[in-house]
Amino acid sequence: MRVLIATRTGLVDLDPDSAEQRRELDGHAVTALAPAAWKHLWAVVDGGQIWRSDGDGWQPVVSGTDLEPMCLADTRANPEDGILAGTAGARLARISAPGEVEFIDGFDRAKGRESWFTPWGGPPAIRTITEDGEAVYVNVHVGGVLRSRDQGASWEPTIDIHADVHQVATGHGRVYAAGADGLSISGDGGQTWRTVREGLHATYCRAVAVCGEQVLLSASNGPQGGRAAVYRWPPGGDGFERCTEGLPEWFAGNIDSLCLDALPDGRLAAFGTETGEVFASTDQGESWRRLAAGLDDIRRVVVLP
Repeated sequence: MRVLIATRTGLVDLDPDSAEQRRELDGHAVTALAPAAWKHLWAVVDGGQIWRSDGDGWQPVVSGTDLEPMCLADTRANPEDGILAGTAGARLARISAPGEVEFIDGFDRAKGRESWFTPWGGPPAIRTITEDGEAVYVNVHVGGVLRSRDQGASWEPTIDIHADVHQVATGHGRVYAAGADGLSISGDGGQTWRTVREGLHATYCRAVAVCGEQVLLSASNGPQGGRAAVYRWPPGGDGFERCTEGLPEWFAGNIDSLCLDALPDGRLAAFGTETGEVFASTDQGESWRRLAAGLDDIRRVVVLP
């Protein structure tokens, strides 16, 4: 098992048993990271480039464009052996292994697009992407969660955009959306939603991951962070339980979207903090230990088997 940490100054490959570190892409800012078919890795490097690794070093695939990729995901909506990129301006692009870029017209025509916004007045962006079965889910900030059941040809909104979703994830046959008012959950593919807040000290949530029989969630006082914590919750349980064993009482900033990740079978979970620390759990979040400290500006955490 491995924990990969995308940072402002490169990619850190952590061994969760020994905490030994290996660095790749040294001197490059890595702002997004995604595995593909558990065989390849894709990364957004130095702001606008997309690189790929097949295990024997990294090679640029897309560069010199105005793509502005924000996140990456391997889904049914991207080319075989390629990747799906979510961009600034809330667009989706299919990236092929040879480096061809195709924007998805169906997403550009999604219902409700004219209502997407950001609190600060800038353009909305694709924040996170996931899939479950035949459905692909895309989280627009701020524009809710959109769903495609035809490999990206068409898209439909699924949740009120004012839920202000920061990350969407799937597992247990459900869709989970961490937002500004708690964790929204859908058991019918996004047709209906309910929000769970019980047990949280604050309802502003940024990151969510499915870890075995638990859902892991980060929460803080608000957009600027403060009193951030990680919680665990068994779907259908009475409420969230704050993770405390092996962790500080609180974290100063936010545990951000895509900075918390877990293997679906629960063998390993990890998260990174705004102060450059990395914590890991092998018991579905019941206890944690620190793997690293002093890393530069963590942007993404990926757990690999």
